Amino acid sequence: MQDIRKDRGARVRAWWRERFGQRISVIGVLVATLFFIGSLTPSLIPRGYLSQGLLSGVCLGVGYALGVLLRGLWRYLQLRELPRSRRLEHWPTLLGAVSLIAILATVWLVRPWQDSVRQVMGMPPIDETFSLRLVLIAFATFAVLLMLGRAFLWIARGAARRARRLMPVRIANALGVLAAALLFFFVANGVVLRGALHLIDASFRQADAMIPADRQAPVSPTATGGPGSLVAWQELGRTGRDYVDSGPTAADIETFTGAAAMTPIRVYVGLPAAPDAHERARLALRELQRQGGFSRSVLVVVTPTGTGWVDPAAADSLEYLLHGDVASVAIQYSYLSSPLSLMVEPGYGEESAHALFAEIYRYWRTLPKDRRPRLYLQGLSLGAMNSERSLDFFDMIDDPINGALWSGPPFASRHWRALTQARNAGTPEWLPQYRDGRFVRFINQHGGPVADDAPWGPMRVVYLQYASDAITFFDPHDAWRAPDWMAAPRGPDVSPELRWYPLLTMFQLALDMLLADGTPMGYGHVFAPSHYISGWRKVLGVQDWRQPDLDRLQQQMDVQRRQAIAQRRGDL
Repeated sequence: MQDIRKDRGARVRAWWRERFGQRISVIGVLVATLFFIGSLTPSLIPRGYLSQGLLSGVCLGVGYALGVLLRGLWRYLQLRELPRSRRLEHWPTLLGAVSLIAILATVWLVRPWQDSVRQVMGMPPIDETFSLRLVLIAFATFAVLLMLGRAFLWIARGAARRARRLMPVRIANALGVLAAALLFFFVANGVVLRGALHLIDASFRQADAMIPADRQAPVSPTATGGPGSLVAWQELGRTGRDYVDSGPTAADIETFTGAAAMTPIRVYVGLPAAPDAHERARLALRELQRQGGFSRSVLVVVTPTGTGWVDPAAADSLEYLLHGDVASVAIQYSYLSSPLSLMVEPGYGEESAHALFAEIYRYWRTLPKDRRPRLYLQGLSLGAMNSERSLDFFDMIDDPINGALWSGPPFASRHWRALTQARNAGTPEWLPQYRDGRFVRFINQHGGPVADDAPWGPMRVVYLQYASDAITFFDPHDAWRAPDWMAAPRGPDVSPELRWYPLLTMFQLALDMLLADGTPMGYGHVFAPSHYISGWRKVLGVQDWRQPDLDRLQQQMDVQRRQAIAQRRGDL
């Protein structure tokens, strides 16, 4: 019996070595080491040990795969090999030891590198256990990827062996790789990814519909979701209820300014309220008319983010600046977060933004010019991209809107990219100047390159962006060329230690996009109310505030917003 067990164990070990027990590639280890070291260098956003470990593990896997691929290509092309020699037989062990020493030595440099990013954002240094934890996570991630890679090769070789019975070796090998790639793709995309997205969609949908017991509908008949509203409270969605039920009242504004104020109008239509974007847009127009939104001095069409969220920093600052004499309107187009919405429903946001703007603009231009509100657009992130796509400048050339404030536009925003690429010579990509600034201006935490008293044209557009926001400055071309925003002078919130590396920088910035919402306020993708106030003043031409009162408003709103962010992240 014992001999049978030993024989069975030997067969299992032989089977494992045959399929997964290939020797470690020395070239793969060398390239993986370079990728690992490069992944530890700073980028735009501070990383925790978990995100850094996952990134470094993925870079290890990609580097190793690239090294194996290069070695295989060398042999496939039958290029000259190094001569075999007894003096060279220990080189693989020596190179492996050197690679391990280089990895461990570099790991201890990661703390000052990461602290250089944290320092420009006013964050405390990372703790001493950071390096050890990231190494453990990185090697665990690499081990998983290595097993997946070897499973891929086992499937490809098995398919190739069967194909060789019918066709030449090289064609069979190519078909084997193709068969393994298709299998992995369909399993990953059709089973894992699709199942995960359905699960996420269902959970977001349930969260959007959930109404806490202590959350009551508005009692005012002039509020969306209140008595007489065309949109029921339960049809607003979670983000819509947050939007219409928050913000300053007339009393809040009067208490701060000491002057008469109005309660701002906020109209919102959630996904459950109508079957499609055009129906929701028409419903939003009727609700805006019911509440008297076109009698205010300013009307803002807001395009929310993927989940339907409207940034309170943008909305509250606008309403305080205008003493409440403003109406805003938005409709929801997704339950998902912006990255997921862009991946699963890439056209929904643009369709929704265009439908709402078309309805509002069509009615607005029928009103007498001296008795209609000034019309503006606003959006953050994916909302900014969809909001700018909702405009057709040729359709409104004879009767243009008054302007727009777009914050954190994603790198795929067409108008933003075209304007940035056409910037004046000598102005940096992270804060460009376009011509004389009469039509569009770019600002960040410290203002913009155009003087405040410079003349505007009939339409004012302002982009609020931070140099440390990877959602704005990511570009797939970063894989093979250094981005312009890395050139000197750099943005004030970008680490001077940041360097460009082929392929690696693209991976780093891709991760930075996922982490951009976790930075301190005023950096990354978290916009401060005080910076919105600066943007709104440029767009609206607000002149009736004294500077001491503006300073006090900016300080108070920043403190409140910072506390709200800390509470939300603490809850998470």
